[in-house]
Amino acid sequence: MTNIDIASEADQPLEPADAAIALDLLLTEAALGTAYHFRPRTATLRLAAKLASKPAAVARRTRDLATELARIAAGKSEVAPDTRDRRFAEREWDENPLLRRVLQSYLAAGKTAEDLLSDAELSYDDQEKADFLIRNINEALAPSNNPLLNPSALKAAKETKGGSLARGARAFANDLQHAPRLPSMASDEGFVLGENIAATPGSVIWRTEMFELIQYQPTTKTVYRHPVIIIPPMINKFYAVDLAPGRSMVEYLLSQGQQVFAISWRNPTAEHRDWGFDEYGASILEAIAAARAITKAKKVNLYAMCSGGIVTTMTLAHLKKIGDAEQVAGLGLAVAVLDQDHAGLATAALDSKTAKAAIAISASRGYLDGRHLAEAFAWLRPTDLVWGYWINNYLLGRTPPKFDVLFWNADTTRMAAALHKDFVETGLTNSLAHAGESKIMGTKVDLGTVDVDSYIIAGISDHICPWSACYATTQLLGGEMKFVLSNSGHIAAIVNPPTNPKATYRVAESNPASYEEWFEQAERVPGSWWSDFAKWLGKRGGGKVSAPQTLGDASHPVVAAAPGTYILEP
Repeated sequence: MTNIDIASEADQPLEPADAAIALDLLLTEAALGTAYHFRPRTATLRLAAKLASKPAAVARRTRDLATELARIAAGKSEVAPDTRDRRFAEREWDENPLLRRVLQSYLAAGKTAEDLLSDAELSYDDQEKADFLIRNINEALAPSNNPLLNPSALKAAKETKGGSLARGARAFANDLQHAPRLPSMASDEGFVLGENIAATPGSVIWRTEMFELIQYQPTTKTVYRHPVIIIPPMINKFYAVDLAPGRSMVEYLLSQGQQVFAISWRNPTAEHRDWGFDEYGASILEAIAAARAITKAKKVNLYAMCSGGIVTTMTLAHLKKIGDAEQVAGLGLAVAVLDQDHAGLATAALDSKTAKAAIAISASRGYLDGRHLAEAFAWLRPTDLVWGYWINNYLLGRTPPKFDVLFWNADTTRMAAALHKDFVETGLTNSLAHAGESKIMGTKVDLGTVDVDSYIIAGISDHICPWSACYATTQLLGGEMKFVLSNSGHIAAIVNPPTNPKATYRVAESNPASYEEWFEQAERVPGSWWSDFAKWLGKRGGGKVSAPQTLGDASHPVVAAAPGTYILEP
């Protein structure tokens, strides 16, 4: 996004919702472990070689750093952190001469490292890999992470007579005993599934070995004829769309007259190792058939997220190929990357050797553990997802916050080995962007044939699925497309209730090939995109009918109350 000035939005302090991590672009590193991601790579060697070939640039940066350090020592430096950097918000960082010099030296060294990386002029892939390593080292060395320098930690230790450090030490020891061996992001107290989270009334009306299909109780006298089926990611539990009351997308869509169904994927074990694209695609077709039968509707609308969006679009290509695409009226696609060219570090880090090693590891276990994926994603945004909690939990001795998204984020699942293999191989070759190079249920996938109307959502500060990569979907699919850019990150882009006073989104009249051009012509709209999406669904809802008085039907009887039983499986 170098050609777009969006810092005022993308660099805003993160809301807690942005701490959630739930996509599968780092499946290789997740399988191999975080240490593998930090190992010296050929990109590091190429960075060193490039800099060695530019001695003048290195000498200039070294000289500039030495000059700045001299100014810092003399108390004449004007180096200062960004005013939005919460790590250094305490006044002591500016007023205490020692802390000010320590901070300024850290900032000056970090800028020099960034400048040297820029001077090296590496390829895109090498740039992403080297930037990851340099950024993580730089953020780990932040003086705010040091208990002997952090003003808040020193105050807490003094006020509690060392109690805060003792609590922090206990929390550190406890976190080290359990994967993903990172500071805990959320307290597991205060939320009970089915009571105050995932609590929207409804029933499981269809259960297979792979999923439960939930039908929610309508809350309006009339409903749209065409139901909405929510298809969640395969590596997280579905209730990101049904969080606490007032923040539940399911609840909101029901209030807008929609008939809502949701798939709840089963948490696979080793015995389910063979579940891949074909099996998940077939399950989506089963859910469509069940919803159509129950509502007696000719068409359905789909709303698919993250990895669920990838398999859903492939399934729609299959339906088009076999002549059954008319049963889908519209497709909502949230934070999903179909074209992985230049999709950030995740794709840059992928090569055939590491991909094969990752696939072999998950195949031996029968699955990829979601906790390892959570660890891999945390290091994509270490200040917020690692070091912020390091300070809160260990240095200050505080318990992590109670927040519904963080509770959901910690409730990880596994990914079946076959699905892991399918995703890794698809990402390795970026095959979805090329017609006929991917297959599902015996059909060669051509996303250009998917001509159903689509509503595509991305987050401007998404650290997992860059919005520019999500935008590339507009150049792949057929049909009428509306691209919407939310002013938030990966999960906050999805959990975006109209009650959020900070919510805004961008829309444009057309989808030019260049995402930069789209951004320039896009209009900024106050409020949540949920309201706009509900209107979009309404236009594809097939008109209004009386709301059903009972859930399910004779062929799909109620088997359990929402949120079902699969959500409870460890």
